[in-house]
Amino acid sequence: MLNKLKNNKVLRITTLTVVLLFAIIGFVLTSSFFAIKLHLFNDPGAVDYNDRYFQKNSEKDYDLLQKDTTLTDISKLAIYYQKLRLLNQYYPQNAKLLHQAWFQHQNISIAEKMFDAINIRMQENKEFQDKLNAISQNQKDEIKATNHGENIFEWMNITEWDDFKLSVKKDSALIDSAAKVCNVEPRLIVSVLLGEQMRLFNSTREVYKKVISPLKILSVEAKFSLGVTGIKEETALKVERFLKDSLSPFYLGLKYKDLLRFYTADPNKERFSRLVNYKNHLYSYLYAAIILRQVREQWRKAGYDISERPEILATLYNVGFEFSKPGPSPRVGGSKVTINEKSYSFGALAYEFYYSGELLKEFPYKPKYWENN
Repeated sequence: MLNKLKNNKVLRITTLTVVLLFAIIGFVLTSSFFAIKLHLFNDPGAVDYNDRYFQKNSEKDYDLLQKDTTLTDISKLAIYYQKLRLLNQYYPQNAKLLHQAWFQHQNISIAEKMFDAINIRMQENKEFQDKLNAISQNQKDEIKATNHGENIFEWMNITEWDDFKLSVKKDSALIDSAAKVCNVEPRLIVSVLLGEQMRLFNSTREVYKKVISPLKILSVEAKFSLGVTGIKEETALKVERFLKDSLSPFYLGLKYKDLLRFYTADPNKERFSRLVNYKNHLYSYLYAAIILRQVREQWRKAGYDISERPEILATLYNVGFEFSKPGPSPRVGGSKVTINEKSYSFGALAYEFYYSGELLKEFPYKPKYWENN
């Protein structure tokens, strides 16, 4: 009897516990249902601490910056790079990422948006903000600055230069061919061509006005010097001899030995015809390329590398083999070229063109061309 009462008690307690548990679960589920319906559990969120800066950025007209004509594209980019340089002092990794992004999109509006996104995190850094404001002030000062508008190289502001550019573009394939055969940078050939042509443009004014300028062609010499690159006959003879003379410091090796082979019984006449060819200037460029490579080879054998000294190579091209004396301190110079009543040395003129950025599409920088022996 006692055991039966105990069993009934346990059963009642278990039943009540189960009922209570289900009641609690029901209450929780019912409460949750109504809470969701009434949006009682919705997180109302909070206003971001930097909301005012997000708002400020949203009000900027970045597209207007892209179209702004008060600053040139170069000026806009320069200002942006000043900001990147400043950011690099604090967070180099972020500056690097922005720099890499620029090369991908090359859009000043996107670039400024990316910088402003980072700048939100820098608002409390007074030092950073002061330096950034200084950059902005410099921008305002630049707008007020005088824009000279012309090329700093005065000889590039004249008609002769424009005519030369158009003329030499027509010969780009020939120049590339001569350069490839001799493993000489095409731009270097144009550097020495420029000096010869500018000299002729200004010394034979009537021919230039009546023929060269109207037709946009290069001037071909046929008296004291030959061709468009001004090769003297005695210089041409030396070039040919050095190609075959293995004991000469100008010797280039077996690969180049027969580069200027003649095919007739009269080499003198054939040489003249090759150089003074008004329709095809290939041999003018070929002789010029060989001369440049020969003097470079002479200096290399003597222990002096002038491979990346266009001003020295042009000077030696102009003064001749007899004045090419390798040493630790080569001098820039050569004959004087008068342009618009102003005098330039042959070497300096070649140097200014080589690093000017002009005609870069047709004749890009390839200073390692020499290594393709």
